[in-house]
Amino acid sequence: MDLAFSPEHTTFRDEVRAFIASALPPHLRAKAESDAHFEHHEAMEWHRILFQKGWVAPHWPVEHGGPGFDATSRFILHDELEFANTPGLSPFGLVMVGPAIMQFGTEDQQRRFLPKILSGEEIWCQGYSEPNAGSDLASLKTSAEDAGTHFVVNGQKTWTTYAQYANWIFCLVRTDPRAKKQSGITFLLIDLKTPGVTVKPFLTIGGTPAFSETWFDNVKVPKQNVVGVIDGGWTVAKALLGHERTQLAAVGTIGRVIRTCKRIASRTKLADHALIDEPAFRDKITRLEVRHRSLKMANWRALAGAQLGRAPGPESSILKIRGAELSQQVYELAMELMGHDALAWFPEPGVVMDIEQSIASLFCYLRATTIYGGSNEIQRNIIAKHILGLG
Repeated sequence: MDLAFSPEHTTFRDEVRAFIASALPPHLRAKAESDAHFEHHEAMEWHRILFQKGWVAPHWPVEHGGPGFDATSRFILHDELEFANTPGLSPFGLVMVGPAIMQFGTEDQQRRFLPKILSGEEIWCQGYSEPNAGSDLASLKTSAEDAGTHFVVNGQKTWTTYAQYANWIFCLVRTDPRAKKQSGITFLLIDLKTPGVTVKPFLTIGGTPAFSETWFDNVKVPKQNVVGVIDGGWTVAKALLGHERTQLAAVGTIGRVIRTCKRIASRTKLADHALIDEPAFRDKITRLEVRHRSLKMANWRALAGAQLGRAPGPESSILKIRGAELSQQVYELAMELMGHDALAWFPEPGVVMDIEQSIASLFCYLRATTIYGGSNEIQRNIIAKHILGLG
């Protein structure tokens, strides 16, 4: 993949920088400049601004409302948004279910759902994990019984990220309990306003209301909400997880934390010099930067292939493994640098925390990166089987 900027791409980069400078509202800019946490409503505010510009889904094709960017333009846009620390957008509609509906959905489903995903009018969450089916997702028990024109869904999903804000959930449900684990599963779209759906948020160990438990009690779901074919949901799920694992590489976030580590080390004194001048620290940060650069290039190579019509394949498991591990490593270094200063991480209500004040909370939260999106152990099995041809 050649990322050398042509004159046209250089012009586009200047356009992106000028747009961010003019379009990012002052209250969001203040948070961006201090690396503070953005609330859900602030991310959606930025979503709508990018939608009006036509840039909210740079990887979507023109026929579905995307801008039709080539890989380098997408790289530039993403890189500049990350560098400016603009609010991160929810991936569940734009990155996950949207592309799945494009690939496997009917024309009616595409007309019904894709425009509202783009505009942010409808917010999505993911219904995959269950209390006894997380890394071994194929063991899921949530059932969908055939009732003629509709299914009746019963069961529970957990770790449902930001379900309390969502309008719709895309779910894996078991429609044939007699089939083997990977068979008999259907990919179903469920309106969270449907009677029988209950969503209960809970706090993470980092003190954030990121997750919810979601219950389904005799929930009626029309059959036209099946994406793909009945009992063929595992195929849709694998394709969607490929998009999610590309997202989980977390390239921009990792780069931001590396810069934070440098900033902390620059003001931390050891005897007569700053910590950033200590050879042992410079060795640690250099290793992380090399790994980050490698991950960044691999991630954009995968996305370039997706733009050419190739859905993310098993190579996305490599991105997920390396991104998850590197996310943990950069926060481990940040915790080491801050020492006891990292312990005051439960703020008073209404207090805005910057990234340094949030490090301990994020360190705890990101212990899960090697588990969610498919555990790293499962990803190594995928790589062994589908890339190395083992087993």
